Amino acid sequence: MLPLLKSLLRSAAILLLVSFATFCLMFGNGTGIARAILGYQATESDVQRKVVDLGLDRPLLVQFSDWLVNAVTGNLGESFFTGQTVTSALSTRVPVTLTLVITTLIFTLILSVLLGVAAAVYGGWLDKLLQFISVLGAAVPPFIIAIALVFTFAISIRLFPATGYISPDRSFGGWILSITLPVVALLIGSVASAASQFRGAVLDALSKDFVRTLRARGLKESHVIFRHVLRNAGGPGLTVLSLQTLGLLGGAIFVEQVMALPGMGQMANQSAQQGDVPMVMGTVVVTIIIVLCVNFLGDLATSVLNPKARTR
Repeated sequence: MLPLLKSLLRSAAILLLVSFATFCLMFGNGTGIARAILGYQATESDVQRKVVDLGLDRPLLVQFSDWLVNAVTGNLGESFFTGQTVTSALSTRVPVTLTLVITTLIFTLILSVLLGVAAAVYGGWLDKLLQFISVLGAAVPPFIIAIALVFTFAISIRLFPATGYISPDRSFGGWILSITLPVVALLIGSVASAASQFRGAVLDALSKDFVRTLRARGLKESHVIFRHVLRNAGGPGLTVLSLQTLGLLGGAIFVEQVMALPGMGQMANQSAQQGDVPMVMGTVVVTIIIVLCVNFLGDLATSVLNPKARTR
């Protein structure tokens, strides 16, 4: 229980520090923000008036403390350009991105375990296939894979839509079709890394003395692998999966842009280009929270699989 409490406190500290660093980078230049909102034809007096209206002339620590108090209550501010609240904008964008990331993580876990165990136990062409997938996933970024998938399966064969997103409450079948290509684009690189980690962890577990003892007792190989070896090898694999969450969120930014998905990544990209600072801040904070939550769940799962981790 104590390690999990430490993990929660560490996550809260990371969220605070990253939020403050991002706030300083984004809000440190009040004049630049005001000019981006008004346009470069605005006079200096108009710019200074806008700085005062937005409260950007106050000390940075005062601005951050006010923002932090509002953020804790769920108020992340309003867009500089549209006036829409950041919370309402994120409420429609976050589910799209979470759908991609969570679906990718689920399939990554399943495929990584199957490929990693098969490559470690049987070797041969399965091991070579896993090595090929690992090289491909590490070498090719998700947005290149997304473009190739769109040209092949959306434009040439026309099995899936090239762009757009359909919510599951409108059409479940349409929702499946709309997320298939984005998930596959993110899945290839994710599986490549995690499966290699599972393979290495399984090979390490198979070399342990307790495996030879279990085999000597006459237990079935499948029982040894899935009840004992995989339990010991699951910790490192889950750690890699939790760390991959940030990479998946980063990849989602480009995949959403390529496939015109109305997700959090697309909003972050558009807001950064416009200089819409509150929207960027809100996206960064939500992204950090998602990553920390997944990492905490990964630590929790690791402590369940490996009792030794609970005493750290």
